[in-house]
Amino acid sequence: MAVHTSSLTLRTGGKGTYEITAEIERELSQSGFQEGTVTVFCRHTSCSLVIMENADPSARRDLEMFMEKLVPKGDPDFIHTLEGPDDMPSHIKMALTRTAEVIPFYDGKLALGTWQGVFLWEHRASSHNRNIVLSFAGE
Repeated sequence: MAVHTSSLTLRTGGKGTYEITAEIERELSQSGFQEGTVTVFCRHTSCSLVIMENADPSARRDLEMFMEKLVPKGDPDFIHTLEGPDDMPSHIKMALTRTAEVIPFYDGKLALGTWQGVFLWEHRASSHNRNIVLSFAGE
């Protein structure tokens, strides 16, 4: 099995989910592979990845609202606050979610469900450049 590795850089505009499915599909096409898996890996500790509903944005907003209630910024018990009140909550949100997803593909297409998309989930309030590594193993 051969391997094709590349990276994506995404500029976020603050908290929210940013769909990267099309970028992964473009890179799959560039790889020339028809069958295998892609590992999508986020190289940061204050954002994460999620496979989520991609048709109705209210599903993602509900998820974001739930996570905000679960891990609010400004908790007085947090010690790690050097980068602001959303610093430690962002790290906790990342730890509760995922920094990597493995997605199968066949016939040169990601095997996602009809309403699934791959999203970078930015947990920080300010804009950031985020780097995602794509590693395709296939043929």
